[in-house]
Amino acid sequence: MSKSWYVLQTFVGHEAKIERVIRTLLDKKDLDSNVVTDVRVPLEEVVEIKDGKKKSKNVNFMPGYLLVELDLPDIGWKTTCSAIRRVQGVTGFVGTNPNERPRPISSAEAKNLLQKIGVIKSEKPVKIKQSFAVGDVVKITDGPFATFSGNIEEVNDEKDKLRVNVQIFGRATPVEVSVLQVERV
Repeated sequence: MSKSWYVLQTFVGHEAKIERVIRTLLDKKDLDSNVVTDVRVPLEEVVEIKDGKKKSKNVNFMPGYLLVELDLPDIGWKTTCSAIRRVQGVTGFVGTNPNERPRPISSAEAKNLLQKIGVIKSEKPVKIKQSFAVGDVVKITDGPFATFSGNIEEVNDEKDKLRVNVQIFGRATPVEVSVLQVERV
């Protein structure tokens, strides 16, 4: 037996409720806490910029799915899996039939998902929900170039950076800023 992460398919919008039900079953000892070790709704933090203000919220990036960490025994695994499948709103484990032993996701996939939801610390846990395009006019609101306005010359989505062409002393100067430091004009 070894702990592995499994993906549980659910009705869309019922993920948090199903997580609470599974945790309640664990508290009541209806599920063995040595077998079901963790349940997570795949939420990621998204920063949205509206009216120049940063608003942070958690968004489910895998609607209709839950991550469940199980330490399934060789004998008696059906009891645990059946109890989980009987929870209202659960349709089953991804990739298997109800009479088959569930298959875990790979450790690389699990690590990637756990970093995205913030269980494992990573360099970039926050996703920024803001779309900019080359040519957009923006005003820099933070940093050494605050109050300057200019046109976007380049957008780097991976690093959440923009290269903005601003007028400094009458000359066009490219400045690299974070998307959190600008607002659309």
